[in-house]
This record gives sequence, structure tokens and C-alpha cells, in this order.
Amino acid sequence: MKAMVYRGPYKIRVEEKAPPRIEHPNDAIVRVTLAAICGSDLHLYHGLMPDTRVGHTFGHEFIGVVEEVGSSVQNLQRGDRVMVPFNIYCGTCFFCARGLYSNCHNVNPNATAVGGIYGYSHTCGGYDGGQAEFVRVPFADVGPSLIPEWMEDEDALLCTDALPTGYFGAQLGNIVEGDTVAVLGAGPVGLFAAKSAWFMGAGRVIVIDHLDYRLEKARSFAHAETINFAEHDDVVVEMKKTTGYLGADVVIDAVGAEADGNLLQHVSSAKLKLQGGSPIALNWAIDSVRKGGTVSVVGAYGPLFSAVKFGDAMNKGLTLTMNQCPVKRQWPRLFEHIRNGHLKPSDIVTHRIPLEHIAEGYHIFSAKLDHVIKPVVVPSAS
Repeated sequence: MKAMVYRGPYKIRVEEKAPPRIEHPNDAIVRVTLAAICGSDLHLYHGLMPDTRVGHTFGHEFIGVVEEVGSSVQNLQRGDRVMVPFNIYCGTCFFCARGLYSNCHNVNPNATAVGGIYGYSHTCGGYDGGQAEFVRVPFADVGPSLIPEWMEDEDALLCTDALPTGYFGAQLGNIVEGDTVAVLGAGPVGLFAAKSAWFMGAGRVIVIDHLDYRLEKARSFAHAETINFAEHDDVVVEMKKTTGYLGADVVIDAVGAEADGNLLQHVSSAKLKLQGGSPIALNWAIDSVRKGGTVSVVGAYGPLFSAVKFGDAMNKGLTLTMNQCPVKRQWPRLFEHIRNGHLKPSDIVTHRIPLEHIAEGYHIFSAKLDHVIKPVVVPSAS
């Protein structure tokens, strides 16, 4: 089969790879019909995440058609059209029993932290991802779900990570009716977080980024106010000004490990890899939220130390909430929002790229060319 293969930082290619096979009676093999490139895939592409091995196939956002099922699988059969959450989880361990699917204890040798994630290095279990023609799906009775007949493919694709993660970011903010919510980052997750904040009663939503075309999307898609941090000497001071010098009630960090804004911190983390990620966005969140407020973190960071202003967070009495999104827990609410016309996830899709040209897709997304917001990958498997 054809698959995207990692060959080192900034080096990916499409190669012929042995197709996945059933390794356990609970496995399924899914023929991928659509995949996507996620902003967190860029952390792998740039070489920021540890233990990203040569030969690994990325891609934790994908949908497809069931090609084969293991002997124990009861809920799926060949030909089913399925959406697959990016979490790989067993459904029965201590954490899964509490709905913490992203923290499953049985799917990752490194499960003291995160559970399993498709296509996200051996730090997250070493599972190959969906930027390929076929993918092995473990615990097939637990993770995948049939795509509702009324749901379009691209909407289903965005329900596998970007939309639930943005919604989860707003949920973690514990938004109270009338709250001022600031979202750092106008990428797909940030856009969905901003949109979701309104569903939870926000009285004001402000999105911060430095790319004008993404801020325009935040205004048109999420109906948010915007601040371009590149136009201000100190974005925290600007945030204080625009919130009556109190700060936002809730700040959502939808940026993560490669935040721009401070050259020294960006170089030490993203380039020299001396930290688990640039702490810029998280520190801005801590500084710009009001005392007693909440900082929600859904941007991806590496496991190494980061120079976060923890003392300031403590002294301000902040609540810090964070996790990888337990995707399937969000689906019932999101499906209703989509079905009722309150949300059209595919409105943020800007590029549709054949799998054969995925290296160009990564370059476009990494360099933010051609007003890219969300690239979708189209395999050619028949």
C-alpha cells in the first residue's frame, strides 16, 4: 500500500509499505477514504517530539471503510463506513471506566502519561496512522463508530480530533454565562474552541494570532473579536486593556509547543529542543487571564521541561485544566450541533491534497502558504 513515511525532520515521502494485518482478534483493518494533516503533526514533522522513528506513518485524523475484522469484533463488519477517534483505548481500564479515554493504561508502554494515539511517535505507543491507504484499528469494538447517514465525510473527518479538541478546550474552561473567553491560536482547534465557547454561554470571545487570514476566519467562522499580536509591543497589556484591566475570565491555549512571539524561547524549544515546547502561549495565558480565572490547555507539548510561569499561576489563584481530548465523549453533543445546523466543521477545510503529494501538503501547512487552515488528504485506494 502507499503510505506517508517519516524520514527525519522536514523529510517525508510516500512509499510502498506492507499493508497492516489483523494482529489481535479485536482488530479491524480500515481502508482510509479521507485523512487530514493536524497542527500537532507539524510538531512531529519539525522533529520536536521525542522518539519519532524513521519509517513511522503519521495521521491521527481519518475516516474510512472497514476492510476486515478480527474474530472477536462484534460491532463492525466489512463495508461499514466508520469514523475513528484519534485516541486508542481499551474501554475497560481504571481510566477508560471514568471516561478518560485519552489516558488509557493498556495501550501504551509509556502510559504513565498519555494513552495511545495513531501516528504520533512511539511516545504515544508507536501505532502507524491514517495518512496511508489502510490502517490497523485496535479495539475495534470500542473506538470507531459508524458515520451517521446524514453526516458528510469531511464533517465526520473533523470529528476525529480538531472539532472535539476545540470543544473540549472550551469545556475545560468551565465557562459561566457572560464570561470573556480568549483563545490563543486561530488554527483549526482554536477556531473550534472559539465557536464552542458561544455554545457554553460566553458573553465575549477574543482570538489572538499573528496571521491576518486566520484572524479573518476567526471573525467569519467563530464570530470572534481578534487581536494580531504582531501589531502590539505586548499582547498581554493589550489583553488587559481590552478587558477593563482585569483580564479574561477564561483563556484557552490552542497553540502548544511551537508558539511564536519570543525569538529566544522559540529557538531554545522548537529549534534546540531544550524544552518540551515554547512556553510563550501558556505564559501569555497565565499573564492575561484574570486572578481566579481558568486556563485551559489543549495545545500539544512534548514531555520535556518547559519554562512555565507556575509561580504566577499559583499567586493569581488560577485553575489550570488540560488533557488530550477524550474524543468519543464529545460526539453526542457535537453530532446534535452539526445535525441542527449550528456547526459545519468542514467550513474550515481549505485544501484537498492527494496522498501522493502529501509532502507538498506538509510544506504548505508548515509554512502557512496559500491561506491554508486545514488540509485534507485523499488516498487513492479503491
